Amino acid sequence: MSNRVVIIGCGRTPFGEHYEKDPEELMEQAGLKALESAGIERKDLDAVMVSNYFLQLTNKIGLEEGFLSEILDLHIPMETARSFSSAVNHACNAIEAGRYKIVLVGGIEKMNDRLDKIRDDIMMLMDSCSYYAGGSMEAHHELMLREYIKKHGLRGSDVEGLMKALAYISHKNHEYGSKNQDAQFYRVKVDVDTIIKARSGRILGLYDYAPISDGATAIILASEEKAREIGVKRGVSIIGRGVATDYLSYSSREDLAGFKSTRIAARKAMEEAKVGIEKIKLMELYDQSTLMELVALEDIGVYSSGEAWKAIIKSMENKRYTYEARGGEIYVNTNGGLKADGNPYGATGGAQIIEIYLQLMGKAGDRQIPIGDGDYALNVEHEGFGTKTYVNIFGRWEW
Repeated sequence: MSNRVVIIGCGRTPFGEHYEKDPEELMEQAGLKALESAGIERKDLDAVMVSNYFLQLTNKIGLEEGFLSEILDLHIPMETARSFSSAVNHACNAIEAGRYKIVLVGGIEKMNDRLDKIRDDIMMLMDSCSYYAGGSMEAHHELMLREYIKKHGLRGSDVEGLMKALAYISHKNHEYGSKNQDAQFYRVKVDVDTIIKARSGRILGLYDYAPISDGATAIILASEEKAREIGVKRGVSIIGRGVATDYLSYSSREDLAGFKSTRIAARKAMEEAKVGIEKIKLMELYDQSTLMELVALEDIGVYSSGEAWKAIIKSMENKRYTYEARGGEIYVNTNGGLKADGNPYGATGGAQIIEIYLQLMGKAGDRQIPIGDGDYALNVEHEGFGTKTYVNIFGRWEW
């Protein structure tokens, strides 16, 4: 690709409950950090892309683009999207086409302000059929757990093993999140026994689900040509992107024990990047529940279908909070994932990409993993319950 896109800066707010802050304060905080990180000013931006799901419902801000124009005091093109990865995809398309050279991509959500008002909207987002049938936000995860058990013929000790593997996932992500100063559960560690005791039998419990969060994230994207022009020597390149869509109705899908959209998007991204799964050392996966991290590991090809839970148990016994795979040791959700970092829907993908940027740049502090020049990173972000999936692959960039 001749006009590859490079991440040259990033910024974010802590995730959690920000009832006392207006959306513009959160977005401004993340955006200013990103601009400072990239060493540019607002006037250098060619366009802005921003993602949110519920801001009109929770905060009644009016047209988002006009809202951003006031914050930035700019009159450049501005567009909105739902997920952060969707906004990134639009920005990359525009930069690769040569229309823009520098774009700020931001994500914002304030879900705690009116959670009681948006629970129905979250359910509709996941599956309108389930909503009208009386399903809850957690129902699909429980249904998929049962379908996974059924598909792979798990019984007795195997089911217990699966549930233990899911507890290990939560434990691992809290371990990483405890070291992330911006995480909703910063300094909060949860042991495996506590996670299991919070369940009612063989169902998912409190510590298996990501929290509801407020927060904002932002990154600065530039063309390689523009990055060189403004003196950027090192950055992170987006080398492969894949997007796929599945049926809105979960019960109508071909596979109920995983996400077809993830498999298709991952294949597209790897083909474009010319990078196999064995070369990807860092993965930021969309763990809205612990089950979603497990099935993602199978859907993107780290493990064969039905084998991830066994590999997780074996890997976590090493106490290093990594997974063993055919390409060697891999690191998953080193920011704490949605489970411990937080899940403000429109900003969530930004947190994933920021973690990848920091790790590949060697700036992740206490969470820094050993990563070489030939290693790559990947993120998976969903809209809905796997209805739309975005997979992006990243590598180090320098000249």
